[in-house]
Amino acid sequence: MKIALIQINPHIGNFRGNCDKIARGAEQAREGGCDLAIFPELAISGYPPQDLLERPSFINDHDRALHDLVSRVKGIGVMVGAITRHTAKTGKQLHNSCVLFENGAILASAHKQLLPSYDVFDETRYFEPGGPGVPVYYKGLNLVMTVCEDIWNDKDIADRQLYAVDPVADLLASPAGGADLLINIAASPFRIGKAAVKHQIFRNIANKYDLPIIYVNQVGGQDSLLFDGHSLAMDRFGRTLAVAGGFREEILIIDSNTLKKGVEKEPPFPPEDELPAVYEALVMGTRDYVHKCGFKGGIVGLSGGIDSALTAAIACDALGSENVSGVALPSPYSSQESIDDARQLAANLGIKLEVIPITFIFQAQLKTLLPILGELDHGPTEQNIQARIRGNILMALSNRRGTMLLSTGNKSEMAVGYCTLYGDMSGGLAVIADVPKMMVYALARYVNREREIIPNRTLEKPPSAELAPNQKDQDDLPPYEILDQILRLWLEENLSGAEIIARGLDAATVHDVIRRIKTNEYKRKQAPLGLKVTSKAFGYGRRYPNAEGYREGK
Repeated sequence: MKIALIQINPHIGNFRGNCDKIARGAEQAREGGCDLAIFPELAISGYPPQDLLERPSFINDHDRALHDLVSRVKGIGVMVGAITRHTAKTGKQLHNSCVLFENGAILASAHKQLLPSYDVFDETRYFEPGGPGVPVYYKGLNLVMTVCEDIWNDKDIADRQLYAVDPVADLLASPAGGADLLINIAASPFRIGKAAVKHQIFRNIANKYDLPIIYVNQVGGQDSLLFDGHSLAMDRFGRTLAVAGGFREEILIIDSNTLKKGVEKEPPFPPEDELPAVYEALVMGTRDYVHKCGFKGGIVGLSGGIDSALTAAIACDALGSENVSGVALPSPYSSQESIDDARQLAANLGIKLEVIPITFIFQAQLKTLLPILGELDHGPTEQNIQARIRGNILMALSNRRGTMLLSTGNKSEMAVGYCTLYGDMSGGLAVIADVPKMMVYALARYVNREREIIPNRTLEKPPSAELAPNQKDQDDLPPYEILDQILRLWLEENLSGAEIIARGLDAATVHDVIRRIKTNEYKRKQAPLGLKVTSKAFGYGRRYPNAEGYREGK
């Protein structure tokens, strides 16, 4: 049997558009001689639909879309992620399901059993877990239909199993458990390091159960979540037969006979160098967020620094240079070098640069505040006035032109509050808000891998906000290589301050960084949505109270 793995980029709630993609993909697979076309988790609605699932009209429209799709596609079996009704009188009213249909009839369905409620996931809020499944016989093969998390609770992989059941083990150990192929449809978001984890899980299941695996994953950006695709087929020996591309829609066709026999040579997956994947993820996420939100293009404030340069490069690759504009807003403390670097970057990217000096506005505001605040020094109040003037002007341009303002703050700055509310935090999307500063430099060098796009001087000069005379980031922050290490240990590995200090890091620096993280929670709650690439990003996957008094060991 020839099987098509079809990774699509759905648009949440766009039932017509999503079903058109599914129908076109199925037709293309049928014309290619396939017997079965497989699509990702919740492909009809898009993932995650969140509180749209609480609206009866949304569920009714989904029901109609599924019915129409089943009636519309002929001549090929289709396996697709869909919302189905839970008809019992207790529990949640919906299932997250995998549905198999052919020629106008639904042949089988399997309901997701493991509903994640950690990090960015909140499926127990909406769905009722399914019960034990059974293989589905289709065209000579016993198929095991699973949905995403259902294969992630393998006791041989997990240090601690999150769930009391292992759907794969339970199904294959049952009397009805004879199976020829395990199919997993997913909407599994990208993050650094996750590809290797998934590959290990798939390989372990294939080896343990002597069972080939097909994995079909969603692609596309949905708010802060970035779905990488990389759908794959693995033979029963745990060797990868074929892998679809990352961060793009694609159809991958495989033969079930090849899955049984196995392959001698595997394609290179997962990749050893994840930096290109991070860049592709940010480009895709920027493109999808801007377009799915109905904007024409993007606008970036160019300071001559590394963060705005990387953001502009990503925006151009995502939206096209013709749809991106840059604005330099020099203050009394902006160096001529920075203005020149912004001009050179714009020329290298092929975007228009507008220069709008803010000195006059800044001086007018200082004069207005003089009777109330008195003479200001070069401290945070005066610095933040400049940042807010810039944010105000950039938002005005965004409003008038219908382009989304892309804010340029990185994760290191956001973590410790080295940013200004209603200033450089203004915007519709924070493109690199989950990218630590040292990775910003690595990504900038990746942008320059073939030619100089980001000026070399931007890469080499000490970072500075240029909001005060001779200002440098390192006047107020630890060196970024130290800061990023502390942030990773605290935010992503959940180590205590004492445990971080035990790694050999300076105690005073560690305590100061942790203090800053805590005291700036309120700022981040008001920041634009950011694209997630690490295991723990700021946003709705990290839920900490603003007003909290917890102190370790106290």
